[in-house]
Amino acid sequence: MNNTLTIAIPKGRILEESIELFGKIGFDLSSMLDDSRKLVFDYPEQKLRALIVRATDVPTYVEYGCADLGIVGKDTLLEQEKDLYEPLDLKFGYCRMVVAEPANRAANVDPTHWSHVRVATKYPTVAERHFSAQGVQAEIIKLYGSIELGPLVGLAERIVDLVSSGETLRQNGLVEVETIAEITTRLVVNRASLKTKHQRIRGIIDGLEKIL
Repeated sequence: MNNTLTIAIPKGRILEESIELFGKIGFDLSSMLDDSRKLVFDYPEQKLRALIVRATDVPTYVEYGCADLGIVGKDTLLEQEKDLYEPLDLKFGYCRMVVAEPANRAANVDPTHWSHVRVATKYPTVAERHFSAQGVQAEIIKLYGSIELGPLVGLAERIVDLVSSGETLRQNGLVEVETIAEITTRLVVNRASLKTKHQRIRGIIDGLEKIL
């Protein structure tokens, strides 16, 4: 069992693309798509165990050693700042983390001259760090959904959120004014596991690198 690897993967699109990616290096995890309620999948013949966890919990499971490997978006890693080894950009799930504000305000305000701003976001750590680096005093308001609503009702002047096409912003009268980071899905590894199961983990990393 010591040589069995445990990998934490979130549900949804990341799960589907991860299964496809691992299939290309010889791991058949397709049964993870068959049972929507099951959380732990054992593949003894492949010496692999897979956990389905919430995306925001992946870094925690990996950091504490409950999983040797994890697949998670870079946005979650930036926000949580866990002590993990991050060997690979898996090249899918692309989006951008941006600062946005009402279009009528953006036309008249230079963001380089901001001194104080109220920001609504799901990513308070990232937002605080970004504005602090610019010398801007930011009041961060954490929300859990519909971040675009913040400026529309006067809760915040700007938002920090993920965008893909930007269509949701446009439909709510918002425009991007800054890009904080480009986001993709990453492979993360527990640092202790990297030492104790080095050969197996290195094999997976090398295999993935070849097909990416």
